[in-house]
Amino acid sequence: MIPFNKPYLSGKETHYIYDAVNSGKISGNGKYTQKCQAYFEEQYGFKKALLTTSCTDALEMCAMLANIELGDEVIVPSFTFVSTAIAFVRQGAKIVFADSYSDNPNIDADKIEALITDKTKAIVPVHYAGVACDMDKIMELAAKYNLLVIEDAAQAIDSFYTGKNGIKRALGSIGHMAAFSFHETKNIIAGEGGMLTINDERFVHRAEIIWEKGTNRAEFFRGEVNKYGWVDTGSSFLPSEVIAAFLWAQIENIEDIQTKRKLLWNTYYEGLKNQSTIVLPKVPSYATNNGHMFYITAKNIDHRTQIINTLKENGFHSVFHYISLHSSDYYISKHDGRALENSDKFTDCLLRLPLFYELTEADVTAIVALLKA
Repeated sequence: MIPFNKPYLSGKETHYIYDAVNSGKISGNGKYTQKCQAYFEEQYGFKKALLTTSCTDALEMCAMLANIELGDEVIVPSFTFVSTAIAFVRQGAKIVFADSYSDNPNIDADKIEALITDKTKAIVPVHYAGVACDMDKIMELAAKYNLLVIEDAAQAIDSFYTGKNGIKRALGSIGHMAAFSFHETKNIIAGEGGMLTINDERFVHRAEIIWEKGTNRAEFFRGEVNKYGWVDTGSSFLPSEVIAAFLWAQIENIEDIQTKRKLLWNTYYEGLKNQSTIVLPKVPSYATNNGHMFYITAKNIDHRTQIINTLKENGFHSVFHYISLHSSDYYISKHDGRALENSDKFTDCLLRLPLFYELTEADVTAIVALLKA
């Protein structure tokens, strides 16, 4: 059986892990943590990057930095992973779910303004499959209503947005804050792991304190203060050097990884682009494709099930994705009752096809042939 995902290993992960362990410094914020963070800041233009133990943790840090409190409202797409919402629920927020576009799963930027009230504190766009949301529209709304924008860029490493001004910017560098994932299903991985990026100077200093359990410990180790103590809220968000060392081996190979993933993505697209019974991913003109995921949209849930079964019978594992959060057991009683038809459509019809570094073009061609048949 060809799996849906297989984690990529460059071959240097265990070497760097050994080096980290042998150094005697295996708790967080050591050599490899700092190398990774510096790379992301320099390569993608983030003002501050902080590795975390997960994307969920990075989102929880965003919620703390945004001072989300009981009664605040946060606008979130319904078609997303639960972490996008739960990070703000834990702070007491009311989640206001927004629908997707009809032709792609991202939050419909044209429907956000109607959801804004005097209690709205933040908008959380999710760059589904690494494809950018319409960030110009979202940032303009945020400026108009004095809101924060927190990009859920879990799937969006090495993907970009070109604004109306013609400037190309990395996803995660546009909103006030952003969160990334290095889970084993992502383009570059650490098994589990994530990253918070800060693009607004107001949040940089406090982010590091929250990251270090509410202490100014990082400043102490840099020699900026002569002692450290508990100065704010926070938690143990930073990962060990073992995780950072693994991630550094991936970063060293990011160009090769991205080239291969995009090749496979394009092979799927070119092979399926004339099929009338399925809909292929849409990449808007302002967005790039980082090869994170190739998905198709079936006619209905029965059609999708038929495709899943056919692929499985022929040795290929495909999986559907999120169940709309507004209809989840936890949130259905808290949702305001609006129909979110596009989100529900993707819940029933979206199907993700195998895409990982070791997958071959021949494998993709075989899957394409099955889908055509």
